[in-house]
Amino acid sequence: MKKIIHFIVAPLLILLVGAGCQKFDKPSMGDYPVDVNVPGGPLKFYAAFDGTTPDPLRNAVDSIKANFASDNPFTTTAGISGKGVAGVNKKYIKYTSFNDWASASSFTISLWFKKDGQTKNNAGGNGPEYFISLPAKKKSDNSDYHWSNAVGFLFIEGNNTACAVKSMFVSPSNPLDPNSGATDAWFTWEGGQMIAGLCDNNWHHLVLTYNGADSKVKLYIDGVQNPNVKDWGTHGALRLSSNYISEYRVGAGPSNNFDSDDWLACSLKGGLDQLRLYGTVLTDAEIQQLFAQKK
Repeated sequence: MKKIIHFIVAPLLILLVGAGCQKFDKPSMGDYPVDVNVPGGPLKFYAAFDGTTPDPLRNAVDSIKANFASDNPFTTTAGISGKGVAGVNKKYIKYTSFNDWASASSFTISLWFKKDGQTKNNAGGNGPEYFISLPAKKKSDNSDYHWSNAVGFLFIEGNNTACAVKSMFVSPSNPLDPNSGATDAWFTWEGGQMIAGLCDNNWHHLVLTYNGADSKVKLYIDGVQNPNVKDWGTHGALRLSSNYISEYRVGAGPSNNFDSDDWLACSLKGGLDQLRLYGTVLTDAEIQQLFAQKK
């Protein structure tokens, strides 16, 4: 009887071992979504604006943590890659967070935009048009955290002959104390450094980086670094603590004074696509790859 069992079991074991050792085909490089990174990876927030559903909140979802917008009044349009969004006067896309991007010590902001002619304020006059802004919470005594009501923002201002790129970020004296003082730093390409050809009704790739290791700020347009590098002295790590931020806006400034020409309340009237926020500084090669691949 033992011999019979042995003759039955032995072939089964051989078959099982063979199946366990079977070599399966390795998936090709393009078989997975390349923008999905592991938790804690460098890409903190990514909105492709590629949705085609009737639900505008789904069309503005962040692909990293399925972070849906809490409001999206923008219209869907053809983007640089798939769909994009077109700004609406006095409106903006709102998120409760950009995930953990604001707590990074360094960053890269990457986006595609399309603007035809002079940038406008909400009253129709010349003014800035914002890509992102981070409105600030009030202090515990109900006073303003910063005169701008912001922790940071990025916008363009000008026309196709000469367009400025301007950004500001606020550094708290104590990131854990909402009543501590705060100082701002501006990083702008204006005056003699204004850029021609940005408002020609074509899609352009804009990247802004801040390196906490050397406190340098760099601007890239269409994959090429602008020669004018900005400096934040010896500031070091960015420290944009989310404790100070009330909401996260795409397409408008930090002010709620929309029924005026207030430059802090200006909204985007052009197109926007492929918004990526990294918690690290991308290399020149990585930025050029984003441009070349229209990402």
